[in-house]
Amino acid sequence: MPIYLDHAATTPLRREALEAMQPWLTEGFGNPSSVHSFGRRARAGLDEAHERVSRSLGVTPREIVFTSGGTEANNLAIKGAAWAGKGRGHRIITSSVEHHSVGHTVRYLEKFGFEVVELPVDRYGRVDPDEVEAAITPKTILVSIMLANNEVGTIQPIAAIAERVRRHRGILFHTDAVQAAAYLEVDVAALGVDMVSIAAHKFEGPKGVGALYVRHGTNVLAQQQGGAQERYRRAGTENVAGAVGLAAALELAVAERPAVAARLRTYRETLVERLRTIEGVQETGHPTERLPGLLSVVAAGLDGNAVTIALDLAGLACSTGSACVSGSGEISHVLAAMGFPEDEAAGALRFSIGRTTTAKEIEEAAGLIAATIESHREAATRLEAQRAAALARPLAAVAPEATSE
Repeated sequence: MPIYLDHAATTPLRREALEAMQPWLTEGFGNPSSVHSFGRRARAGLDEAHERVSRSLGVTPREIVFTSGGTEANNLAIKGAAWAGKGRGHRIITSSVEHHSVGHTVRYLEKFGFEVVELPVDRYGRVDPDEVEAAITPKTILVSIMLANNEVGTIQPIAAIAERVRRHRGILFHTDAVQAAAYLEVDVAALGVDMVSIAAHKFEGPKGVGALYVRHGTNVLAQQQGGAQERYRRAGTENVAGAVGLAAALELAVAERPAVAARLRTYRETLVERLRTIEGVQETGHPTERLPGLLSVVAAGLDGNAVTIALDLAGLACSTGSACVSGSGEISHVLAAMGFPEDEAAGALRFSIGRTTTAKEIEEAAGLIAATIESHREAATRLEAQRAAALARPLAAVAPEATSE
């Protein structure tokens, strides 16, 4: 049976979420905006989903906006806040290690006159809260820093950053909690943020649905027009079944979080201890302030894509980093921002453990990973030796000797 260690890319849909969704895929098919009984029933299901998600996050139902996923939630938060605040300023502060749904979005806004400040990170991938405050000017309207990194697992000091941001009036603070929501407590009051993005498929909910928390009173300009859905913040017929599935999966993830996080932390430590014995393998990310089940390493001198493919053929699914860029041949912008040279970053590997992972799978995975890395390293060493030997040999005659006719 193949071993799946790519839960940071997506998670399997859990049975309870599927069962919660099924009635809304069949007899509960009505449009929530319709006034007849079919529509009213769908509206009731959608309203309940708002309530259940709001309880899980400690907010009110009207502060939840359902979206098509984490990418749309990030786009709505950043573009919506930017355009709503354009009259007051144009400066947006973010970090150099954000997910592309944040990084590419702020770069897009630069085309329309917004100024983007991309803050550096330390060698563990952490942003300095004091540098955030130092970057704030009277024209700053938005700060967006992720809660936990999707490639290396580093947790950002969001509460400390929020405290700096709150010293300055009129600045909104958004955090991308897509990778964090399953494993960290997302208490918006404690975090001190105005907007939070989550995605169902990261915590065993369905793909194609996410949510954005928008603090009551926060002005966000809708990025999708055509209807009054989601309190005029996101037009379009709502995905009732998806919203219900997200709500069910999030409730279970929150309830099980302490036990699951503890188990994942143990599994991760088992895996990392084995990999630490392999020459040239280096763990990335913060040593303690990190997601419990995400292990990121670089294997110096190796091609991470080649190792990932070899592991897949051996029955182990993992990745080189973000699922949005894996296989593209690009070097991770996260590792580059953390100071890893290109030859090391090229050997990136990400193993992400989930609730359904077993201890037996971790033991088998440890052996497979070690054997595959060592095999590729031996092959690379042989190839290098062959190249060196070829360069050391005398050059062959470039032309045959002249002969008499």
